[in-house]
Amino acid sequence: MTIAEIIAQAALKHKYDVKQSELHGLAQRGGALDCHVRFGSKIHSPVVMKGDADLIIALEALEALRASYWANKETVFIVNAKAFRSSLSLQDIVKKLKKISKKVYVVDADAIVRKETGNVTGTNIFMLGYALKKKALPFKKEKLWEAIKERIRPQFLEENKKVFGKALK
Repeated sequence: MTIAEIIAQAALKHKYDVKQSELHGLAQRGGALDCHVRFGSKIHSPVVMKGDADLIIALEALEALRASYWANKETVFIVNAKAFRSSLSLQDIVKKLKKISKKVYVVDADAIVRKETGNVTGTNIFMLGYALKKKALPFKKEKLWEAIKERIRPQFLEENKKVFGKALK
C-alpha cells in the first residue's frame, strides 16, 4: 500500500485528479494485495478496468503475473526478480508477461537494496525510483521524493533516499 499511497500523493503534487483503491482479498492471510491508483485530468473511478493498466509494479514476480489481468500490450511491468512460492521459474513468468507486453523490466531490487542497506525494507522505494527511471511514471523526481518523505518515517529517510538514488542511476 505504501507504493500506491506515494504514487497517489505524487500525482496530487502534479495537480492530477487522483483516485486510489486497495483490493485486500487474502492479503490479511499472507496473500497478494492489489492497489489501484488512477490519475489524470478527471478520474471518476478508483478501480482500473480489465486490460486498462498503464503500469504494474510487482514486488514479487508472481504478483506481476496475477496482475496481468489488468494489462494490455502497452502496459509497463516493473518486476522485482524474486519468484516467491511459485512452481514457475522467474524465466517462465517473464516469458508469460512478454506475451502480454514487450515492456517488461525485471530488476533484482532485493539484492540491490540489501547491498546498499543490509536489509530489503526499502525495496518498494527502489521500485518507485526504477519506475521513474524507466519513464513509467510521469513525475518529476523532486515531487516523487517529496511524496516519499511525507509517507516514510523520519528515521528511515536517509536509507530510503540512498535506495531511491540508486534506482535512478
